[in-house]
Amino acid sequence: MELFYHPLSRYSQKVLIALYEKQANFYPRIVDLRDPFSRQKFHQLYPHARLPLLKTQDEQLIPESSIIIEYLDRHFNSSTQLLPTEPMHNLQVRLFDRLIDNDISNSLFQLEKLHDSDKSSEFEIKKLEKQLLLQFQHLDTQLAQHHWICGDSFTLADCALIPCLNYGFRHLNLLDFDQVWRYWQQAQLRGAWMLVQEEILLAEMEDNIGKRGIP
Repeated sequence: MELFYHPLSRYSQKVLIALYEKQANFYPRIVDLRDPFSRQKFHQLYPHARLPLLKTQDEQLIPESSIIIEYLDRHFNSSTQLLPTEPMHNLQVRLFDRLIDNDISNSLFQLEKLHDSDKSSEFEIKKLEKQLLLQFQHLDTQLAQHHWICGDSFTLADCALIPCLNYGFRHLNLLDFDQVWRYWQQAQLRGAWMLVQEEILLAEMEDNIGKRGIP
C-alpha cells in the first residue's frame, strides 16, 4: 500500500495513527500541496487532490480519513480493532468520529486561517474559540465516564481526536478540562501517536527552515 499524505495535516495524522495501530506496512508518499510541482503530480494521480489518500495493493484509490481507516480495519485483523463489531458501540464510535471531524478539526482549521489572515478580527477569533471550548467541554463530560473516547478500547474516534488535541493544547486554554488533560497525557504514551509525533516534529523543523530561507 501507499499513503499519500502530509505530516502536518490532522487528517493525515489521523490515518497514520490507525496504520501504526494496525501495524500495517505501507510506503509513505509525502505530498506538499503548497508546492505547485508536487500538487500537479498528485493531481494527475487523484484529480480531487485531497489528502490523505490510500493506494491499495490492487491499485484502488481510497480517499477520506474515516473511510481509509474502515478499509484498514476490515483488511488487517491483527492488533487494535478500531471499529467495534457490536452495533451500538460501533454507532457511537462513528458518531464521535464525525463530531470531532466536523465540529473540532474543521473549526481548528478555520481558526488557523483566521490567525494567519491580516484581515480577521479579534471578535471572529474569540467567537470561534468559544465554540471550540464548548466542544471540548462536552468531550470532558464524555471522558469522565470512559478511559478512551468511547470506552476502554482505542478506536477510530481516538484517531480523530488526538491530532486535534496536539493543536488545541498549543493554542487554546484547555487546562481547565481535567478529563481532557488526563486523556491527553495517556495519549502521548500511545506508541502509534509517538511515531506520528516524530514525523510532525521533523516536518515542523523543515517547514521553519524553509520559511527562514536556510538551505
